[in-house]
Amino acid sequence: MSPQTLTITIDPDAADAPFEQVRTQIADQARDGGLPVGYKLPTVRGLAEELGLAANTVAKAYRALEADGVIETRGRNGSFVAAAGDAADKEAAAAADSYARRAQRLGLDRRAALAAVEDALRATYGTDS
Repeated sequence: MSPQTLTITIDPDAADAPFEQVRTQIADQARDGGLPVGYKLPTVRGLAEELGLAANTVAKAYRALEADGVIETRGRNGSFVAAAGDAADKEAAAAADSYARRAQRLGLDRRAALAAVEDALRATYGTDS
């Protein structure tokens, strides 16, 4: 069995900024198991050099991934893939709770609040999801 490796391709013509491409590709690989929990990511400088990007670009992606709970930084030991599913579920639940409370304060009934969520999900995920 071959060890998992991080594979990132930067498309200079893509609509998404390079940091977002790095963030998305690492998150996707962590989510689908391509990068297992505990996988050590390259250093910011190392990945930046490999991809031909500025170190600040990769650092911004790593910060966003850490804020999303996808990776964790262990000081000088480096950055590692975290148990993202648990963190994502907790963050989604907190966001849903916050939304529900806000919708209630705005005077929306349950049906109107749910319709607003469904509209937002369709806009984000598309109608086929």
